[in-house]
Amino acid sequence: MQLSLYSDYALRLLMRLAVEPERLVTIQEVSNSYGISRNHLMKIAYALGQHGFITTLRGRRGGLKLAHPPEEIGLGDVVRATEDSLSLVECFNAETNSCVLAPCCHLKGILGEALEAFLAVLDRYSLADLVRQPDLLRACMIPPLALKEEALHGQHDPRQL
Repeated sequence: MQLSLYSDYALRLLMRLAVEPERLVTIQEVSNSYGISRNHLMKIAYALGQHGFITTLRGRRGGLKLAHPPEEIGLGDVVRATEDSLSLVECFNAETNSCVLAPCCHLKGILGEALEAFLAVLDRYSLADLVRQPDLLRACMIPPLALKEEALHGQHDPRQL
């Protein structure tokens, strides 16, 4: 099982918002933090807003923020909302299935059970579980948020950024 980049980026976007819950974060900031295309992030932010995970404020002073506390944003819910299809194999989709083995094969049942187990594990975790060490996450971003904040407050030599 492999999540799409779309889901991966959606989770990263949510994590970025969770480490700075007190303010609106712009798509450009997230793009810069992760080195991800701004255009991809705009589409993802729109979808996350449609699903109620984030709120968006347009305009010059606009940005993004979580719509709910991180503890209330389930990872399983995010993955279900952002994956186009959780059909692991062709026979999961009755409309497009053309596998000749479908009537006598047990693979669909086994993989279905595995998918349920995968989602059940994700359902046990929330966004809060991903951001338990916000300082470590900030340090991993490009440029690290802690250094960026220090430079803004005159505590760090900006030439070292």
